[in-house]
Amino acid sequence: MAKKSENSTFQEITLPLPSPADLRGRQSVRATFKLSARAIDVLSIVATQLGIKQKSLFDHLIEDVQSLNVIANEIEDEVFDALDRVQKTFVVSRRTLSCLEQTSRQFNAPRDALVEYSIQRLLPVIAKERERHRKRKAILNDINAHLAQGLKILKKAQSLLGEDDPVYVRFETAMHSLVNSQSHIENYVKKGSVIEDF
Repeated sequence: MAKKSENSTFQEITLPLPSPADLRGRQSVRATFKLSARAIDVLSIVATQLGIKQKSLFDHLIEDVQSLNVIANEIEDEVFDALDRVQKTFVVSRRTLSCLEQTSRQFNAPRDALVEYSIQRLLPVIAKERERHRKRKAILNDINAHLAQGLKILKKAQSLLGEDDPVYVRFETAMHSLVNSQSHIENYVKKGSVIEDF
């Protein structure tokens, strides 16, 4: 039986090919908007808390055309104009920028306002993350108490059994792992503390 080449196997599978336009839509571009400091903070906090790039968040919010259209219909120019805003440059996909500009033209809505109010959709995410952060802090306190107790037991095992004893060696390994885990968890909780004051 003749051996199939790798290429012939691939050619038997028919998949839709990506179009050049789709691929170009993924290209990153820079775009500058005038937004409130609060909106800029919201984007930064959610990105940090969830470990997501701001570009990905931005793309997710703006490419949701249905929500963007609803926002465009609800914008009150007087309210938006009253906001104290600063200029900020973001990296977004070409598709996101195109979607934003198209909606802005279609509804005669300011581009900056569309971005400002789209970002506000993340406020419930911050509320949930703030609650999770509170719970993480409580768990960290429990871990710290557990670690302190474990270190006491380790010291006792060292004193009673010696460092060559298999029980001491095994428990020391477990405590080393717990110390590393506690350190990572503590750093993660510290990094998330910015959400407390928001």
